[in-house]
Amino acid sequence: MLCHWIYQWKNPKCSGKLPPGTMGFPIIGETFKFMKPHDAFQLPEFVKKKILRYGPLFRTSLFGAKVIISTDIGLNMEVAKTNHVPGMPKSLARLFGENNLFVRKESHKHVRSLTTQFLGSQGLKLRMMQDLDLLARGHIDLGASNGSLDVKETASKILTESLAKKIMGEMEPEAAKELALCWRDFPKGWFRFSWNIPGTGVYRMMKARKRMMNILKETVLKKKASGEELGEFFKMLFGEMEGKAETMNIEDEIEYIFIFFLIANEATPSVLAATVKLISDNPKVMQELTREHKRIVRDRNDKDKEASLTWEDYKSMTFTQMVINESLRITSTVPTVFRIIDHEFKFGDYTIPAGWIFMGYPNVHFNPEKYDDPLAFNPWRWKEKDLTAILSKTFIPFGAGSRLCLGADFAKLLMATFIHHLCRYRWSMKTETTVLRRFILMFPGGSDIQISKDTEVDDSAGY
Repeated sequence: MLCHWIYQWKNPKCSGKLPPGTMGFPIIGETFKFMKPHDAFQLPEFVKKKILRYGPLFRTSLFGAKVIISTDIGLNMEVAKTNHVPGMPKSLARLFGENNLFVRKESHKHVRSLTTQFLGSQGLKLRMMQDLDLLARGHIDLGASNGSLDVKETASKILTESLAKKIMGEMEPEAAKELALCWRDFPKGWFRFSWNIPGTGVYRMMKARKRMMNILKETVLKKKASGEELGEFFKMLFGEMEGKAETMNIEDEIEYIFIFFLIANEATPSVLAATVKLISDNPKVMQELTREHKRIVRDRNDKDKEASLTWEDYKSMTFTQMVINESLRITSTVPTVFRIIDHEFKFGDYTIPAGWIFMGYPNVHFNPEKYDDPLAFNPWRWKEKDLTAILSKTFIPFGAGSRLCLGADFAKLLMATFIHHLCRYRWSMKTETTVLRRFILMFPGGSDIQISKDTEVDDSAGY
């Protein structure tokens, strides 16, 4: 009986020919090999070795799930267009809510519409630009006064504070503090086995999730009962729902906000910290960035060095956008197409069964036919290219298809604003600072930079 079960595990049923590969040990699969920390700026060794052995398409088992991994850009784009349910192990499904608004087909389109209104370019220009600028200026100035700051932690504060104000309105200090404490169990518990038992990372995540949901729900209900002002996003949400058949109950609303915060708080601060590391290691890039941001301040009509950034300033950050695009290309070494195959799928001689998780890696980012010296950090490769594009056949850092990341423009705006204010000072990150990836980005020694008000660029330089 046991031998039969093991045989079935290693040889999954399929109506056609499965892609090549191995399923590893029962239940565990090849998870430990997959999760081994690796250089954040290259594809994982696990994936590279599998490509050498099997080619751009192979099967495996991760976190107890059957998985297809692809580095074929054509297949990745096709799966992104024709499959709409996000793929994730059970530990993540529990964290997001197994039937949340982003998973349910009937609500996903509506949720995307609302989020686009909030985080589309027009929404960013009207609602987010000023707050991001003030928060970035304030937090970086405080860091300069203290002599150092942790980039990832600071970016997380800027992001959370800007979104919280727009979504929730003003929060009671104790509730805001407790929410911040709950974040401590995120995201280090991401991508674990799905055993929700005391002592495990999943258990701690689920406890933190429950507490956070309760805090958010209590805040919203209290504001509604007292007639207190809610954030602009809630106003937008209620405005959309009024007079329509589609309605969200309070649990849906809170779950939506929770997922919104969770996704935003993990991805962008980590990528920004990795970007700062790349800039620090490349003096010519830092010099060109400093030159660009001096020019932005110098060219302001009012000559007020304390004036807020404008949308026009942001759009004029040509080299900064080149830096951001290049960083996104290099740091996108995780699957950017992540789906559950909802119908049997043919690819050449192979059959991908329904129900399997599909992970599409952006190997095209490291294709020497598309990018000269692809492992090098070279922002100038983006010169005279469309810097506003967040998706092309050779650039997919934000995914593709119906699940294209809606926060892409917001992420790029936050990164550019942070870099702008960082360039007010001479700063450095230790050369020994390490950026690793264990699916999520990791900074074993932190992401601190040394920065001081005493070294602020003087007025003759443009500030």
